[in-house]
Amino acid sequence: MKLKLTVDGTVYDVVVEVEEEPPPTLGTFVQAYGVTPTSGAAPAAPTTMRAPANEDKVLRAPISGTVTKVKVQAGDEVESGATLLVLEAMKMETEITAPRGGRIAEVGVAPGEPVSGGQVLVQWE
Repeated sequence: MKLKLTVDGTVYDVVVEVEEEPPPTLGTFVQAYGVTPTSGAAPAAPTTMRAPANEDKVLRAPISGTVTKVKVQAGDEVESGATLLVLEAMKMETEITAPRGGRIAEVGVAPGEPVSGGQVLVQWE
């Protein structure tokens, strides 16, 4: 790159070499769910849920996050709009509500468990 530089009224033509800098990196991330350095508690055991027979009878996670509260259990009768569980993502809590009423057949998550978007959370009978 050529530049003109003026010092005390004298003009100098200067050639400057510019080196490309590598893009900054974020480094290594280590993510642990359910265990903090001070708690020493074991993480919640992941739960398993069988594949749903009917997509109309399942509720899937709208976002990825961590389950902070589960307010229902298998056998509970719920009404449309009732809060079933709470997910936390990026320090924000999201209440997951029932899209329809009915009896809960199975709850596929537990408090402290990480979930991904689209994962089955609850299944109706």
